[in-house]
Amino acid sequence: VQLVESGGGLVQPGGSLRLSCAASVSFVRINSMGWYRQAPGQLRELVATISRDSNSNYLASAKERFAISKDNAPNLVSLQMNSLKPEDTAVYYCNVKARTRWGRAEGDYWGQGTLVTVSS
Repeated sequence: VQLVESGGGLVQPGGSLRLSCAASVSFVRINSMGWYRQAPGQLRELVATISRDSNSNYLASAKERFAISKDNAPNLVSLQMNSLKPEDTAVYYCNVKARTRWGRAEGDYWGQGTLVTVSS
C-alpha cells in the first residue's frame, strides 16, 4: 500500500494550500484518516484527523485555519490550510488506518510526506 501526498510547496504568510492524499489500493474499510507534520528538529505531531463517521479532530493552533475532509477518488483525504504562518512550515504526512481486505487486521499506513514552507 502506498499513500502519495500532493499539494505542498512554498507559500507566503497568510496564503493557502490544499494537500491531498491518494492511495495505490482500494480499502474495504477506512477507520480513520489524518494529517501529521514534522518540523525540523521536532517530533511528528497530529494536525487533523477524520473518523469513519466524519468526526474531526484538530491541533489547537490549526483548528480555526485548517479543514480536513474526505475527498473524491482517487484522493482519499484533503487538508485545506488557510492563513498559513511560518510556524506551519513542516513536512506533512498522510495517515490512513484501514483494512485492505475483510478478515485482515487494520493497517496503519503512511505517505512519504510533502513539504510545506511558509515564508516571505
